[in-house]
Amino acid sequence: MIKSDIDNSDKSTSNKMHDKIERCKLDLQKDPTNPSLHERMGDLYLQKHLDIFNAGQYIDESITEYQLALESLIDSPAIYYKLGKAFYYKGDLDKAITYLTTAIEKKNKYHEAYYMLAETFVKKAHFTDAIDAAEAAILCSRLHTSSAHYLLYKLYDAMSFRNNRTKLKALIEKITSFILIPFDKIAIDNIFKNISFLRFLPLFLLGFYAIQTKNYAKAIELYKNAVDAAPGFAPLYCVLGDIYLSTGYFEDAITEYKMAIWLDPFNIAAFRHLCRAYEEQGDYNQAIDIYNKLIAMAPNMPDLYSNLANIYYIKGEFDLAISNYQTAITLNPNPSWTSVIAQTMGFVYQENKSDPDAAISAYQTAYVLTPDDIDIYVNLGSAFYDKEDYDNALTVYRQALEFNPHNAKIHCNLGFLYWGKGDTEEALKSYEMAIKYNDAYDIAYNNLGVIYLDDLGRVKKAIELFKKAVDVNPNYALAHFNLARAVSIVGNKVEAAKLYQMAQDINKITQEIDPRDIADKISELFES
Repeated sequence: MIKSDIDNSDKSTSNKMHDKIERCKLDLQKDPTNPSLHERMGDLYLQKHLDIFNAGQYIDESITEYQLALESLIDSPAIYYKLGKAFYYKGDLDKAITYLTTAIEKKNKYHEAYYMLAETFVKKAHFTDAIDAAEAAILCSRLHTSSAHYLLYKLYDAMSFRNNRTKLKALIEKITSFILIPFDKIAIDNIFKNISFLRFLPLFLLGFYAIQTKNYAKAIELYKNAVDAAPGFAPLYCVLGDIYLSTGYFEDAITEYKMAIWLDPFNIAAFRHLCRAYEEQGDYNQAIDIYNKLIAMAPNMPDLYSNLANIYYIKGEFDLAISNYQTAITLNPNPSWTSVIAQTMGFVYQENKSDPDAAISAYQTAYVLTPDDIDIYVNLGSAFYDKEDYDNALTVYRQALEFNPHNAKIHCNLGFLYWGKGDTEEALKSYEMAIKYNDAYDIAYNNLGVIYLDDLGRVKKAIELFKKAVDVNPNYALAHFNLARAVSIVGNKVEAAKLYQMAQDINKITQEIDPRDIADKISELFES
């Protein structure tokens, strides 16, 4: 019953529009050079094109009619405005700007043209220019600018994250837009358009139920039929995009999100999900482009910068990653979240930039924010070790053990530190404590085995420890390599060769060891 009612209503509206266009065509046959008739025909085609319940494309016909009218009305600001508006809906934003600017030049206080120019700048993600154009529209007509005020509200609202002054400006613009609705035809038309979307509520509920029951094919069918019926309803594209994204159809998801954004340039959720779709697809350059557009729209959202930084990190562009992490830290006052970002930035400095001083500074920032986070101590101690500042590294690890004396990782790191300092006895104690608190700690077994093999010459004990490391983690190339070294010392060259080969095979994936080291050991094995 719901579908039948909608279809009947749509057909009635469509028939009326068709009759108007046919009458106008007949009038043009009688008077083909009449510019007013061409303008009227352009208006009708544009109206039909913008009807959300009409899937047809009539924008080119509209532009043609306006251009014919312009041949006789070359100085008409209204025709330039309408052409700009038509090119806006066609997606040719540069031409839209050209025609709208010309309309303003020919009619200085043309508030409709300024408003349309603002909308065009929003589509191009030129948000500062959009604000200027919307404010110019308001200066031209204080009374008929509810739409311009509402556009400013959406712009300020997007920019107002943790900015009370901008939030207040957004609220003022919103209230003003509501007050001026009765005097603004564009605003009234938008309200009726939004009200018409309520008819899709039952369909949304049916689609939602299909998604909850994992009947994705049914949900896609429902929403695609709705899009065919109302191609101007942005939320339908978002929902379709979400379904495609969750089922791995990334290209389809991207198409739907782009349509949603085209219809609603302030749909931040669609922007975010579009970024995710590009990331899932591995198209990091496109994801970066979308994040930059989002940041231009909402420059105070810290997670946008951290997400962008993550992509730059994946691409190996570490300086850009660090720059965006720093911006995220500056913007976000939440201690826990900011601490995580600071630690991530410290890791990039330490592992990818080989800058232990910068890493230490980042970890110390995290420590100030969340002093109870044990991972910070581990990372900070590691950075001090890389700097060869063993005393500070030791201090940090000891302090960490005061918080968590049973933390196997800290004991293991202490073992590595003592070993580096040449204190074999303390290194042994630390590795044994690490194993005590985690009897599946492969790194502790391996490192302890290396001390017994290389420092103490206790080969059998070393073999025992390396075997435990391999048992715990069969994909541990370094443990296989060390076990092979130990086995070769006791004269079992065949077993050593097998272990070296296993280490070589695993290392192709894990890349723990320089492949030349393994090849050299295999060569030595058969040369001796």
